[in-house]
Amino acid sequence: MGNSKIFINRELSWLEFDARVLGEAKDASNPLFERLKFLSITASNLDEFFMVRVASLKDMVNAGYTKKDIAGMSAKEQLEALDIRTHDFVKKQYEIYNDELVPSLAGEGFHIIGSHEELTQEQISFVDKYFHEDVYPVLTPMAVDSSRPFPLIRNKTLNIAALLKKKDSDDEETEFATVQVPSVLPRFVKLPGEQDTIILLEEIIERNIDKLFLNYDILCAYPYRIMRNADFSIDEEDAADLLKEIEKQLRKRQWGQAIRLEVQGDINKKLLKRLKSELNITDSDIYRIDGPLDLTFLMKLYGSFDYGKLKTPKYIPAPVPEFMNGRNVFDAIREGDILLHHPYQTFDPVVDFVKQAARDKDVLAIKQTLYRVSGNSPIVAALAEAAENGKQVSVLVELKARFDEENNIIWAKKLEQAGCHVIYGLVGLKTHSKITLVVRREEDGIRRYVHLGTGNYNDSTAKLYCDMGLFTCSPAIGEDAAAVFNMLSGYSEPVGWNKLSLAPLWLRDRFHYLVDREIRHAREGQEAHIIAKMNSVCDKDIIELMYKASREGVKVELIVRGICCLIPQLEGVSENITVRSIVGTFLEHSRIFYFENGGESEIYMASADWMTRNLDKRVEIMFPVEDARLKREVRHILDVQLEDNVKAQMMQPDGSYVKVREQLEKKYAGKPDRSYARVEAQMVFCKEAQDRAKAVNADNDVHNSRVFIPMKSE
Repeated sequence: MGNSKIFINRELSWLEFDARVLGEAKDASNPLFERLKFLSITASNLDEFFMVRVASLKDMVNAGYTKKDIAGMSAKEQLEALDIRTHDFVKKQYEIYNDELVPSLAGEGFHIIGSHEELTQEQISFVDKYFHEDVYPVLTPMAVDSSRPFPLIRNKTLNIAALLKKKDSDDEETEFATVQVPSVLPRFVKLPGEQDTIILLEEIIERNIDKLFLNYDILCAYPYRIMRNADFSIDEEDAADLLKEIEKQLRKRQWGQAIRLEVQGDINKKLLKRLKSELNITDSDIYRIDGPLDLTFLMKLYGSFDYGKLKTPKYIPAPVPEFMNGRNVFDAIREGDILLHHPYQTFDPVVDFVKQAARDKDVLAIKQTLYRVSGNSPIVAALAEAAENGKQVSVLVELKARFDEENNIIWAKKLEQAGCHVIYGLVGLKTHSKITLVVRREEDGIRRYVHLGTGNYNDSTAKLYCDMGLFTCSPAIGEDAAAVFNMLSGYSEPVGWNKLSLAPLWLRDRFHYLVDREIRHAREGQEAHIIAKMNSVCDKDIIELMYKASREGVKVELIVRGICCLIPQLEGVSENITVRSIVGTFLEHSRIFYFENGGESEIYMASADWMTRNLDKRVEIMFPVEDARLKREVRHILDVQLEDNVKAQMMQPDGSYVKVREQLEKKYAGKPDRSYARVEAQMVFCKEAQDRAKAVNADNDVHNSRVFIPMKSE
């Protein structure tokens, strides 16, 4: 069987994921403003996809790289397939925007002015005044002629191009000009009136563009937007100062090769020809848009208007029972391992862990890895405070975290200034692991407290991302944690590990061992079962291992949010494998791995997906959940996700996805006497987290909070 028959191309699989997000924008059962948000997310996702993945493929083609991917496709073939799919995807985005969302908004009294020609006289007066007072002073009109070359158009900026003709001139020759829509001003402007009505900034500028070129007649003016290659590589071996090298590369990112041009659908042919020539863009890289360019503005629109009835009620993360009633973090952890489930439970204990450590007189050292942090990170502030308080503070700040490089450089410098020992990642590897170690002097000696997680130390995204975390003071894990940081800061590799498994040297082998063990149990006639939840599955070696497990009779249930290059339910290959994806209010991000192990089940969590880059090119950590009570809780979380029939979509043997809900509705159509219980996993977890916190408040008994009682599905 050829590769194309048993593997799906990674990039096409990613587009299939973004299509699932787009499906949420189309789904009329979602609140209207939530649909706007989902549409915005698809636009943001697509931008990054072009800047990194499409850009990388173009680099391969330009370099003459001919090696094929796991699906048997060359870079050229991938680009050709993506060209068709991405154009179709953009078309669907705007069909949803124009045909469904804008009319539905109007029905609710919210109007988006599509063109400045639609303005009333009163609105015209307001818009022109706004342009004169607020917009005009910020604009920089740029003419292009023999003495003024075509300007460098920054990546992702929105611009307006115009063809001009000198007034009172018999010369028929036209001239080109461009002006950037300023990002320092709001993308949309609310117009006066009883109902909420907005107009986009580019429409205001386009209406008044003649005021920028007073000696010219404006023949036509159209908005455009370009996407540039933002994927950069660094020769770390030759980089004397990694921080300075990354700073230099970040500046280059704005001026990379233009790889995508978005224009208004009815753009003047002569104007488009000029843009195409100046930007060195091919026809396939041009996207004709029937609507406003750059739909990411919808996210700001979502947050700017109070339409509560058209939004999902805001969820406030519940307190973690073990830390309620003002308990000291270290006292709580000493009583037993503590599991955290974000965003259903608050991220505050993780922040408090570092804050209390910074101020605790008995704490000797704090060590932490940082990949992505918030813009005003309380964790970074606490680490700086700890260093100022005389603690030994070591922080690995990953400077190569894509699109967070600049932010991380700022934090790295701040931490150094505070007296922290800062490590700028490792040569050739990204440090993606999430681990914090606190070393504390106590009456019975030195004790190590450890936090391990599946997600970043980011207090902002922790309100949106579904992640797991574990607090422990297990001596075995504490010893491993110390070894991790010794390895990151020096050249010390432990002889072996007690509990943790690390990439790139040991994790792949560990997964092989765990899967091979399930295969052995299956051959022996025992129950063999794997449940794995993660963001992406695209490593060929792991996929082939899953296929082997399936053929040997192991039941494999995968919960994969995004890319999945494995194909389930193929005869003779993957009949025992199912793949489901959950796209909901929160972003599924946790990595959880369950192995039946002949009735002695083992559960692990990790920072790593089943991707080659995670297993071979990053520092990742997988850690066990060993407490029996916590194991039951994690298994419950997996079971609820497997039962989800509202947001879950099942992957089909052709690589497409079908909503479980649609399958059930079809099954029970016309059968009023039969129905099914709706299970939406994320909402179940919200209720469970709130109920557990309420139970502690009601009983005022912390001990009861350590007894996990799963909520029964209604």
